[in-house]
Amino acid sequence: MHPMSALPSLTRRQLWTLITLTLVWGINWPIMKLGVTGFPPLTFRSLSMLIGLPVLGLALVLMKVPLRIPRAHWWELLKLAFFNLFVWHVLVILALPKLPSGRAAILGYTMPVFSAIWGVIWFNAPLRARQWLGVAAAGVGVLLLLWNELNNLSGQPFWVLMVLIAAAVWAYGTQRLRHTHIEVPTLAIAFWMTSMTTILLTVLACVFEQDRWQMPAESTQWAILYNALGVFAFAQAAWLTLARGLPPVASTLSVMFIPVLGVFTGAWLLDEVLHWQDWTAVVLMVVAIASVLWPARSTQNP
Repeated sequence: MHPMSALPSLTRRQLWTLITLTLVWGINWPIMKLGVTGFPPLTFRSLSMLIGLPVLGLALVLMKVPLRIPRAHWWELLKLAFFNLFVWHVLVILALPKLPSGRAAILGYTMPVFSAIWGVIWFNAPLRARQWLGVAAAGVGVLLLLWNELNNLSGQPFWVLMVLIAAAVWAYGTQRLRHTHIEVPTLAIAFWMTSMTTILLTVLACVFEQDRWQMPAESTQWAILYNALGVFAFAQAAWLTLARGLPPVASTLSVMFIPVLGVFTGAWLLDEVLHWQDWTAVVLMVVAIASVLWPARSTQNP
């Protein structure tokens, strides 16, 4: 067998899920930025989840997805929720008001680079040459997208560090999800992890932001609704399904166009300036995605 023949190929359903997921998540970065402008961020996130979770639950019931998780797996489920959702959603939403939306997306999507590193170190997942090429292209693309923001971001190291920590923890969570022994549908895992995260965010909002609660502006209301339906009723569950169904490097690098969309939609909606580095990064992200998703040539055994 040719050494590249083991690389994954997406089914048509996975491909369309990936495309839709990329669009929903990529556009969401400037939408979130608008939503948390002048509005408590933890409350924004908790309201989005409180609305989106019942929609997700109803969809799974209509799809006849069994939601029962055996008690023996509850501790593992909690750990998966911590690494995949708890840290990411809390740290990113707190940092977002302090950072440009597009650049926050870029920092968040250093995740695939971390995922490749964790896979090699902790999960005995050596990478082939083409996969290393993808990781390198993604890393250089991230640096290029950050090029013109490094001076600005250097004055906000705490918030930058928060997003990088969130990305690194999420990357570990993706690897852990891939290797989990919970033998239930991924959508059931997604539902219960989202439920636990909803409780966490709601408690944090009540404890730390209750004195700042107010009627959200119309733009915030639309942002909450977009996050509820687009992110928590669809994208979060779709991502977890892809992450568990594909090898971690393939699933993580396959979403590398999300920060590109974050930058370009931020430029469109928030008047952020684009530079040549942004366009070069687009090419590198395409290389990163192709390195793990482009079908490998097969060879016949003699």
